[in-house]
Amino acid sequence: MRLVFLGTPAFAVPTLESMVAAGYDVPLVVTQPDRPRGRGQNPAPPPVKEAALRLGLPVYQPERIRRPEALDQLRGLGADGMVVVGYGQIIPQAVIDLAPLGIVNVHASLLPKYRGAGPVQWAIILGETRTGVTTMRIDAGLDTGDMLLKAETDIGPGENAIDLGKRLAVMGADLLVQTMAGLAAGTITPEPQDPAQATLAPMLKKEDGLIDWTPSAQAIHNRVRGLQPWPGAYTTFRGQTLHIWQSRWVAPPWPRTPGPRPPGHFLSLKPLVVACGACALELLEVQLEGRKRIPASDFTNGQRLTDNDVLGEVHR
Repeated sequence: MRLVFLGTPAFAVPTLESMVAAGYDVPLVVTQPDRPRGRGQNPAPPPVKEAALRLGLPVYQPERIRRPEALDQLRGLGADGMVVVGYGQIIPQAVIDLAPLGIVNVHASLLPKYRGAGPVQWAIILGETRTGVTTMRIDAGLDTGDMLLKAETDIGPGENAIDLGKRLAVMGADLLVQTMAGLAAGTITPEPQDPAQATLAPMLKKEDGLIDWTPSAQAIHNRVRGLQPWPGAYTTFRGQTLHIWQSRWVAPPWPRTPGPRPPGHFLSLKPLVVACGACALELLEVQLEGRKRIPASDFTNGQRLTDNDVLGEVHR
């Protein structure tokens, strides 16, 4: 089977590797253009481009997939179908029409839940304990096509979006190979999505990371886990931004508790425990703006914290 691959992030790499290992003919890998990255803001290739070059596959990086020159490039390949994993652009009908066997997408949620750009992150942020991957036929909507196969997994109570994303990437790669084999054998019956069950997982914004200390500690802990690697969960401390990279929620009694305290105030300095709307959050790893990530115990010692310090004071 001759399949064009469209993908960009690291999440898509295992699927591309599995397609090659399974013997599919991949005449072209389409990915986003190189973008500025790092401190020097030098153009850097996306992970899928790096993988494709390592695998000896030709790469095409159009600015927009819907432009006529991109359509001409795809049309000339004579592909049977296409596979899309995190490409980063909505696939227009003009591209869908070029694939006789359709376009199969690997999506990191159990559709129709968490349609959109951030399914892994939002599943954790919103407290899900189970998620998975879905293969679907792409249509012109946003993750609205017919579902093909699903694979489910638990979300670990301390698992963050980075670690979960890596697991789902491998699951998705295996599921894609199963899906293509099932479609070729005629053993898969596409299942329409129920729009009434759909939820959205929109692209994350910088302001999504700002911690409100009034919800429960569990809700804030979920935000810390889910917002990695970007934008990260952050608060303010003495007028500076403080990122919270690792945490765990704790129930009373807390060590050295100075009595009931408003959300954002410290209940303990060793360990570093912060009052929330319900229960409390122990901070394990933090990063003050312009500094390195450090254990919370080092932060306590280095900043000479007192019971009078408060997090998030600028936003009260």
